[in-house]
Amino acid sequence: MAAPRAVPPRRPPAPRRLRLLLPLLLPLLLPAPSDGLGHSAELAFAVEPSDDVAVPAQPVVLGCRVEGTPPVRITWKKNGVELLESTHSTVLANGSLMIHHFRLDPGGSLSDEGDYECVAQNRFGLVVSRKARIQAATMSDFHVHPQATVGEEGGVARFQCQIHGLPKPLITWEKNRVPIDTDNERYTLLPKGVLQITGLRAEDSGVFYCVASNIASVRVSHGARLTVSGSGSRAYKEPTILVGPENLTLTVHQTAVLECVATGNPRPIVSWSRLDGRPIGVEGIQVLGTGNLIISDVTVQHSGVYVCAANRPGTRVRRTAQGRLVVQAPAEFVQHPQSISRPAGTTAMFTCQAQGEPPPHVTWLKNGQVLGPGGHVRLKNNNRHVCTLTISGIGPEDEAIYQCVAENSAGSSQASARLTVLWAEGLPGPPLNVRAVSVSSTEVRVSWDEPLVNTKEIIGYVLHIRKAADPLELEYQEAVSKSTFQHLVSDLEPSTAYSFYIKAYTPRGASSASAPTLASTRGEAPAPPPLSVRVLDGSSLQLLWEPWPRLGQHEGGFKLFYRAASKASFTGPILLPGTVSSYNLSRLDPTAVYEVKLLAYNQHGDGNATARFVSLRGASERTALSPPCDCRKEEATNQTSTTGIVIGIHIGVTCIIFCVLFLLFGQRGRVLLCKDVENQLSPPQGPRSQRDPGVLALNGAGRGERGQLGRDEKHVDMKELEQLFPSAGAAGQPDPRPKPRPTDPAAPALCEETQFSMLPLQGFGLLEEMTSEAKAPCAGPAAAPPPQDVGPGLLSEEQATWPSTAPAAPPAH
Repeated sequence: MAAPRAVPPRRPPAPRRLRLLLPLLLPLLLPAPSDGLGHSAELAFAVEPSDDVAVPAQPVVLGCRVEGTPPVRITWKKNGVELLESTHSTVLANGSLMIHHFRLDPGGSLSDEGDYECVAQNRFGLVVSRKARIQAATMSDFHVHPQATVGEEGGVARFQCQIHGLPKPLITWEKNRVPIDTDNERYTLLPKGVLQITGLRAEDSGVFYCVASNIASVRVSHGARLTVSGSGSRAYKEPTILVGPENLTLTVHQTAVLECVATGNPRPIVSWSRLDGRPIGVEGIQVLGTGNLIISDVTVQHSGVYVCAANRPGTRVRRTAQGRLVVQAPAEFVQHPQSISRPAGTTAMFTCQAQGEPPPHVTWLKNGQVLGPGGHVRLKNNNRHVCTLTISGIGPEDEAIYQCVAENSAGSSQASARLTVLWAEGLPGPPLNVRAVSVSSTEVRVSWDEPLVNTKEIIGYVLHIRKAADPLELEYQEAVSKSTFQHLVSDLEPSTAYSFYIKAYTPRGASSASAPTLASTRGEAPAPPPLSVRVLDGSSLQLLWEPWPRLGQHEGGFKLFYRAASKASFTGPILLPGTVSSYNLSRLDPTAVYEVKLLAYNQHGDGNATARFVSLRGASERTALSPPCDCRKEEATNQTSTTGIVIGIHIGVTCIIFCVLFLLFGQRGRVLLCKDVENQLSPPQGPRSQRDPGVLALNGAGRGERGQLGRDEKHVDMKELEQLFPSAGAAGQPDPRPKPRPTDPAAPALCEETQFSMLPLQGFGLLEEMTSEAKAPCAGPAAAPPPQDVGPGLLSEEQATWPSTAPAAPPAH
């Protein structure tokens, strides 16, 4: 096998090379026309530098031409650092950069390889061009040399070579040191370095070489011998794909080569399709050789998985191979930002929309410097790659040229716009010494001093308020009189930091904003949590409430207390985290009435509690008092005779009548059982000082927990609580036990401010607290509350009460 031979670069003679470069360099070397540089008010690029490959020791020119109001100063940056002019590089009259002798110093600081940017500046601002990557022309050794091949007459032979270089090397082939005749239809040369020979003949035998060339060098591979044997066998051979398509990643406008080499007897038919079922199309599509798919000028729409199929003629026998094509597109703008003029103190907004594949990353620049969010600047990107720059409360310092720079792996692009701030003469200066002091958990007092200049025309002030953690768009304002230099901001959230700044307004406009100041509202104990109770069975309750995210694990949570109403002390507190929203109580006395209290606490203390009374007795008694009417069962037992059917009908009707009567009379009966209430609700008798100070008042107020039961105890209307104890007295019979007087210190005065009504909850009785507007007396008919609107889905007091005077419903027969 012959050794590879290196061939010197094939360059045209120097005079001819110079003649070829002059038409390209002349537009760059000459100054820009006067109507392009000086007659446009906006500073913008007419020509930007582009990516290029340079030959070491040869000159290279990076184009740049700017339009804008003169004088315009042009400088260059290399890898983000300003490039100082020297004998090695020169900025031409039109702004282009010439490097006289391109240097290649891999890993060193003297190399001219890198990313270059053209920077233009005038009195209105500064703009930066797109990045242009300059690389040195190179040529590596062959990574893959063609290999010797033996083929049969009529068969297929394939040679391949691989080599890297900048720019991409041009691959040609030689046979026996003579260039291959590309007009021969049996010879297919693919740009990626593949030679295919179909329909092999004896004269195809020989030694083949791969030749790679670019502006850097020319290299020749090892030789590979092709040997063509006698005529091939006529026996049947299954279709076989020797080489299938490879995965490719290209940039738009390049050419995609999807290779497919198939053999078999008879010769298979090669076809192409897309895996997603979309048509491949015909524009720019051609088949090269016997089955290679060529897509010229690829676009993003060409991306996908392509399937090569080798079919045996006249049958469904086929073999397939597939490869993925990824087409990238450099970033480009669909919507450019527009130059605007805005009065001082208002809001300016720039919008740009970029597209590309992969989706580009967008950066905003202000006079060439990267602009980040913060202060009065806000950046926003949405899913459609629309990028918005918002500047609120603009002032003279915001007047600049803003650029939207979009960049992805395939390239970058930039677009610029100018912000002009309109400033009226004689406007007042910003208010001074802005101070904010927290007054309560919901109020902050903001004060300030009058501006130093132009205060006579001030017609008022506007205070700008927002939470310190909120974005600028959630800011709101409150107007203040011109003679007032302080303002009380109310309706704020507790334990929250707020930002305040103020502007002075005149008929001609607003002053610039004052320096912002921060203040935090005071903390407070949490509000009473909404609590509901669900009876699970005769001995279990489920408590439900809304979780409070502001109660963290380390700052607060919930406290739960419960007791039988006949007992003096509560069980608890049961400490629960702020994220919990339910709790189950089990192993309760099914014959007792229970009082449940829930309060929230944080670092500022305990909040007011929510109290609920619930009777478990109803869970077992209701089934006994109103057994279901199983009329169908009675009818089923008498289906054997006509008499049985008639008796069943009578029984069913009688059952329904009794049920209706039971409900009608049950809404009217009431019995005053104060003594029973005293026995079950009041704690054991004893000195007031020995009573449990932790017992909350029945209205759930946390203040009742902090005082002793006595003068702070709440009075309860006995007529409202009689339903809790239906077994205390017989129907229509007075309670023989003596009733305490209202002035009796031993009697629990429980209904001074709190009233209760019986509400159904999951089919059982539940006491719901309601606070009246005025204090009600504790005894007599006057203590009965007016009818309450309990809302949809809840029964009223009369509808929900089961009186002890109602006749018991007889069982159905």
